[in-house]
Amino acid sequence: MSDVSTPVAAAARPRLQVARLRDLALLPAIVVLLIVGFIASPIFLTTGNLLDVVQQQSELGLVVLGEALVLIIGKMDLSLESTLGFAPALAMVLVLPTADHGLGLGLPEWTALPVCLLAGVLVGAINAFLVLRLQLSGFIITLGMLITVRGVQQGLTVGQSLSASVPSLAYLGNATWFGLHASIWIFLVVFAVAIVFVGYFRHGRSLYAIGGNEAAAKAAGIRTTRVAVVVIILASVLAALAGAMMYGRLGSVSASQGNGWIFDAFAAAVLGGVSLNGGKGTLFGALCGVLCLGLVLNILTLAHANPYWFLAIRGAIILGALVLARLTTGKAQD
Repeated sequence: MSDVSTPVAAAARPRLQVARLRDLALLPAIVVLLIVGFIASPIFLTTGNLLDVVQQQSELGLVVLGEALVLIIGKMDLSLESTLGFAPALAMVLVLPTADHGLGLGLPEWTALPVCLLAGVLVGAINAFLVLRLQLSGFIITLGMLITVRGVQQGLTVGQSLSASVPSLAYLGNATWFGLHASIWIFLVVFAVAIVFVGYFRHGRSLYAIGGNEAAAKAAGIRTTRVAVVVIILASVLAALAGAMMYGRLGSVSASQGNGWIFDAFAAAVLGGVSLNGGKGTLFGALCGVLCLGLVLNILTLAHANPYWFLAIRGAIILGALVLARLTTGKAQD
C-alpha cells in the first residue's frame, strides 16, 4: 500500500475536530441527566443503579458501535437488529434437542457461541457482497436482509421464544469478572479499543477517508472495498455478540429480540455526532449517545412515567438528533 497518511489525515483531521466539539457537548448533557435523575429518584445515583444502566446498554452499545463504523465509511446496515435475535436463535436450534424446540442435530453445547458469531459473519458477508460487489443499494439490501433474517428466525423457532439453558452461549451475559458483569467489561473494552484504533491508527483513520471521499481514498492507495467488507462483517459480528449477551442476561431469545433496536442505534450514533453522510463523527461521541439514551430511559422508569409514552419519547430523541446533526453540519441529509 502506498503512503496514505497525507490524504487520510487531510480527510480525517478537520472532521474529527468538528466532531469532538459535539462529543464534548454531550458531556454536559450527561451531567444534566445525572442531576435530573437524582432529583427524580434518590436511588438513581447509587452504584448498583448506574451499573445496571451500563449493563442494560451494553448490548445496544455493541450494535451502536457496529452501526457507527458502517456509517463512517458512508454505508448503513438496517439488518443489525434482526441479527441480534437470529444469531443466538440459530445457535440454539442447532444445539438443542427437538423437545426444546431445537432441530435435534446434536451439535456439542460448546459450539453455540462460535456458531452464533459465525451467523453474524454470514449475514455481514452476504450484505457486503450484495452492496459492494453487485453495487446494490445498501438501504434496500439491508432492509431486505432484516426482513429475511427475521423470517428465518421465526421459521426455525416456529415463532416461539427459546428459553432452554445453553450455558456456553449464556456465559458472557451472566458471568461476573472482577466484581462487574462480563458484559460491562466487554462493552467498555471493545469500545475503548475501537476508539483508539479508529482515532489514532492510520488504518483506522482510513475509514473517514473512505466515507468522506471514496474515490480519493482509492486513489491514495487505500483498499476501500476490502476495508468496507471488514467493517460490514464486523458490525454483524458485534450484533451477534450482543444477541448472545442479551440471551445470557434474560435467559431466553424471543422471536422479536432486537425489534426496533436499529432506531435506537441510529439515534445514539447521530446524537453522538456520527454523520449519516459518512466520513464524520467519533466513536466516543457514539458511546456518549448510548449512555444518554440509557440515562433517559432509566430516569423515566424510576419516575414511574407511563411506559406507553416511551416510544414517543424515543422517537422525539431521534428527531432531535437529526435536527441537531443538520444544524451542526450545515449539510442537507438525503
